[in-house]
Amino acid sequence: MHALVTGVAGFIGSHLAQALLAEGHRVRGVDCFTPYYDPRAKRQNVEELAGEPGFEFVEADLRVREPSGLLSGMDTVFHLAAQPGVRGSWAANFPEYAEHNLLATQRLLEGARAVGVRRFVFASSSSVYGEAAQYPTTEDVVHRPHSPYGATKAAAEHLCNMYADNWGVPAVSLRYFTVYGPRQRPEMAIHRLVEASMSGQPFTLFGTGNQVRDFTFVGDAVRATIDAATADLSPGTVLNVAGGASTTMNDLVTLVGDVLNTTVRVVRVLDQPGDVDREGGSTERATALLGWKPLIDLRQGVEQQARWHLRRAGVRI
Repeated sequence: MHALVTGVAGFIGSHLAQALLAEGHRVRGVDCFTPYYDPRAKRQNVEELAGEPGFEFVEADLRVREPSGLLSGMDTVFHLAAQPGVRGSWAANFPEYAEHNLLATQRLLEGARAVGVRRFVFASSSSVYGEAAQYPTTEDVVHRPHSPYGATKAAAEHLCNMYADNWGVPAVSLRYFTVYGPRQRPEMAIHRLVEASMSGQPFTLFGTGNQVRDFTFVGDAVRATIDAATADLSPGTVLNVAGGASTTMNDLVTLVGDVLNTTVRVVRVLDQPGDVDREGGSTERATALLGWKPLIDLRQGVEQQARWHLRRAGVRI
């Protein structure tokens, strides 16, 4: 496989590139190091990939970069580049989300159509569902995004389907549910929880803590992503990638404290616009079409992430 991985410096993208290279594939990674969080962390991810045989890195902004050169010689596209985050997607920030999540996707789809890639895998999100009508939520549930971020992801899925229907672009969309693990973005809950536990600082918990999240370990998400590139799937296929570890935020706080043998101090603040009360995805379709199931349970995954935080802090484990 000759794969273009956009968003390669990010959390999931760097893990995906690492896994592809380990399997002997050629990877051309693309990133523009947006300042959503400290770009130094992203550059470190790329530095760790740079010495791997078969890896090539291009710093480029997909909103303006002509995609043909990036796609030259590539047979597979993994489009993970995006402006993430529900809470920051409102008001004056929305144009940035529209450009990174919609304009960049449309330009890349045009490029993929022109060169005739074998598969285009788009990283979507469970945020397209909003407050879903049923749980576990199947891919056929009508989605009603609860945030501007979710709306841009839903619209980008529609773009993928339009290019599949009109031009035969072999696009597949994966709806990730709350991915966690080593290198997780710093504003995400488990990252903040582990850091708070290690430092003794309080953890800010939005809402009552009874919100339910379906946590998916990054290694499981990466396996599903690679499988989606090679399986016999119809253009326009949509799949949930969920960990089957639906847990309340209160229980997550307890779990992290247990893993690190400490008590996490919690500061409770109001719910944030765009946050949903519950999520939980059905993975029956992914199992049927990919033969994929999540393998890492929440405790195992939190232990792996905690070890990464400890190593990064120079703590011997």
